[in-house]
Amino acid sequence: MELRDIEIFLTLAEELHFGRTAERLHVSQARVSQSIRSQERRLGVTLFDRTSRRVALTPVGRRLREDLQQAVDLLHAGLARARAAGPGPERTLRVGVFGHAGYELRPLVEAFRAAHPGGDIEFAEVNGCDPFTALRSGDHDANVLWLPVAEPDLTVGPTVLITGRVLAVAADHPLAERGSATLEDLADNHVADFGPDAPDYWVDALVPLRTPLGRRVPRGPSARTLHEILSLTAAGRCVHPLGEIAARYNRPPGIVFLPVHDAPPLRFALTWRSATDDPALHALARTAAELGPLTLAPPRTGTTPSGAGRAPGA
Repeated sequence: MELRDIEIFLTLAEELHFGRTAERLHVSQARVSQSIRSQERRLGVTLFDRTSRRVALTPVGRRLREDLQQAVDLLHAGLARARAAGPGPERTLRVGVFGHAGYELRPLVEAFRAAHPGGDIEFAEVNGCDPFTALRSGDHDANVLWLPVAEPDLTVGPTVLITGRVLAVAADHPLAERGSATLEDLADNHVADFGPDAPDYWVDALVPLRTPLGRRVPRGPSARTLHEILSLTAAGRCVHPLGEIAARYNRPPGIVFLPVHDAPPLRFALTWRSATDDPALHALARTAAELGPLTLAPPRTGTTPSGAGRAPGA
């Protein structure tokens, strides 16, 4: 059983309501139902009695809830003890970022190393369709995620990066000739669908459900990685909004990145599990707050984007 499925089971066992469970975990109700059916199929038992009026744990479900809750509590306690036994701030933190964002965060890495000799940052990749699992499992110490992040078990720390936005379109798309795009253009095209594991509110911050004039933005086909999005875009099957870093470090043939001048900047913040008590992580957060956010100037049409620097007033 995957950690995400355990989380879904335990939350449903507490809420006894599929809709509230989906809302609490920021997933679709279909995703909750699919997970429970899959668990019951693999185990060969019924975990919940479901009717149109109520949801209740079966005796087997109650026992599984007790066993899994103990296992999850032990896992979190073990991770906390392991981190507490470490050498304080003088260790390497594993931080998840999108694509090439680690290159733009080099000033933060250098400031952290200078303040804490022996401390370091190792970057790992975050998948936009599943931004929180690596944090919750302990695979990542922190992630740098675009805002907002509204997860009850996660802490949002200082903003570390501010970027403009671009729209990826096929080179022969009519928008490519204009040299720029607006949020209203999204309603006339399909955008990629990230799937059920990324919370809707979080995806909407990058890929809105509606334009400023209230027009619906069509979603589909499905894509799980940046490379899948770019492949679909090059094939003319969709357009897709991205952070400006994607345009800076990716030059795939058949794709043009257009500045979206009426979109607000993307703000990326350091995010970690609230239950984590890690001196190194807290030291990194203090360093980031003292340094202030880095910023990427929005790209100008027909030019190569400039490098990152300190945000105005930072």
